[in-house]
Amino acid sequence: MKFTAEQIAKILEGEVVGNPNAEVWTLSKIEEGANGSISFLANPKYESYIYTTKASITLVNNSFTPEGEINTTLIKVDDAYLSFTKLLTFYDQAKKDSKVGIEQPSLISDTVQYGENLYLGSFSYIGSNVRIGNNVKIYPNCFIGDNVVIGNNVTVYAGAKIYSDTLIGSHCVIHSGAIIGADGFGFAPNPDGSYTTIPQIGNVIIEDYVDIGASTTIDRATMGSTIIRKGVKLDNQIQIAHNVEIGEHTVIAAQTGVAGSTKIGKYCVIGGQVGFAGHIVVGNNVRIQAQSGVGRNVKDNEILQGSPSFTYSDYSKSYVHFRNLPKIVLELEELKKTINKNN
Repeated sequence: MKFTAEQIAKILEGEVVGNPNAEVWTLSKIEEGANGSISFLANPKYESYIYTTKASITLVNNSFTPEGEINTTLIKVDDAYLSFTKLLTFYDQAKKDSKVGIEQPSLISDTVQYGENLYLGSFSYIGSNVRIGNNVKIYPNCFIGDNVVIGNNVTVYAGAKIYSDTLIGSHCVIHSGAIIGADGFGFAPNPDGSYTTIPQIGNVIIEDYVDIGASTTIDRATMGSTIIRKGVKLDNQIQIAHNVEIGEHTVIAAQTGVAGSTKIGKYCVIGGQVGFAGHIVVGNNVRIQAQSGVGRNVKDNEILQGSPSFTYSDYSKSYVHFRNLPKIVLELEELKKTINKNN
């Protein structure tokens, strides 16, 4: 797909400085620009590259004034970084929109209902009574179980598995290898030390605008629902256990694990490799540093670090002493010897 500077300026509500007919068909960093590419300049640290870049078009802030000769066509916008992000979104969507149709071999139940512009990649399976909205893209080797509901403008990348009865809203992205709706870790101990599996008869509900990273797993509820609220962003390789609820617009980095029945609030930011105990409640606007272990209820607006975690400010002060602990112990021993000698 080719776009002219004039077309791009119209999309971004910007002003063309240079050749309005300059054409681009790919994206690039400003220092790696080539003919036919579009780039952007937002950080003044990279300004020197605008005088040497070979990119055909470059997005710049309205405030930018060149101090030398440039060969690239400029598009002036309010915020070059945000505009380039908008352009990336537009470009990505245009690529997805080109994917339409049902590839073979694939298997779709006769009871499936699907909307306009469905793309179903080869070697995929869609079970009974599934309902799929408009503009859904399901890439090869996916499994969609019985009674699943998928909203509009959802992308399911290759190899994802969505178990039966899962409900997925609109504008969601599910990356490769994600598994949604597998059984939770539920086993009842027997007197002889063995375990009996507890049937997991609930489901998973994923609301609108949720992103689920590659190889992330979200278990179905024992009863009721495991719920991922609107706007949640989950990184790769995250484990969400049965009956967990994650509040709106919370973001969680890779390799975090949330044990069963824990509730996490809205607008939280959770670092990588954080561990949550089960049956706890985490408030809204909470910040948790990477590799923390959370074993208690957390109030709104707390900032935590450490394992077991405690407030970030206390952790930072304590860490000074943690590092000096061998020295402190040695000084204590010397002090004890001195006291004993004096006695």
